[in-house]
Amino acid sequence: MRKIDIVVNLWTPDLTQNYTPKLNHFWKQIHILGETGDGIPLDDEIAKMDAAGIEKGLMIATTGGWLGSDIFFEKPVERIAEVVAEHPNRFKGVVGINPTNIVPWVARVEEAVKEYGFVGAHLYPHWFGKEPGDRIYYPFYAKCAELGIPLQIQIGHSAQHFLPTVANPMTLDRVAIDFPELKIVGIHIGYPWVEEMISVTWKHPNVFVGCDAHSPKYWDPSFIRFINSRRGQDKVLFGTDWPVIDFERAVNEIGELGLKEDVMKKLFWENAIRVYGLEEWV
Repeated sequence: MRKIDIVVNLWTPDLTQNYTPKLNHFWKQIHILGETGDGIPLDDEIAKMDAAGIEKGLMIATTGGWLGSDIFFEKPVERIAEVVAEHPNRFKGVVGINPTNIVPWVARVEEAVKEYGFVGAHLYPHWFGKEPGDRIYYPFYAKCAELGIPLQIQIGHSAQHFLPTVANPMTLDRVAIDFPELKIVGIHIGYPWVEEMISVTWKHPNVFVGCDAHSPKYWDPSFIRFINSRRGQDKVLFGTDWPVIDFERAVNEIGELGLKEDVMKKLFWENAIRVYGLEEWV
């Protein structure tokens, strides 16, 4: 069964050393790769994907916080583009959104898509202290809609103890209404408001769910039923947010959920290909 992971992080030492030390508590809580400055070679990451049978991944040029502050971080578009160029059959890029300097960052989104072939965008609302419906993001939503790329938005609580929680899934309702042309993927399953995430996804044709960042073993039963149902089987996309969730662990635990085979094909592969328009890539 073919698999594509829609939320993959590059975790090489040149990037991980730039994370704020404030994240060390979070890394310890989720038991990944030691302290902030640790990392893993790209070849090792790819080997882990292979071991899990994950054929392809969307790699994110993540960004968060205010430039010049102690919480700012950025995985540059150029760095992710370099990896994609080296492994064109393995990865596609996803560009991060940073609303702290709107005009240059909107231009950066367009550049990533038109110059480097990125296929989506990504937003961490918690790092900016503004809920997804805030107008500060609207220029980015309009640009993503214009470019025809889906937007991943981290929905649910902020697991980082120093950041406010601003992204209850219901905040996507207004965005989906104002931008019906924009495909919105609420990643991190909306935890702990999983029912709200399901309801918004069911309501709006342009809203989907990324099942990353939470171990399938602990998924809410209502979420599993939604994936396995006629109303939800076309709306959920597989992801790990690796290294937050290990590739093999995610695949193995999903295999134990009792999902229908045709549903798993959609979850692991078909939904991502359709939503991100990746037919020519595969």
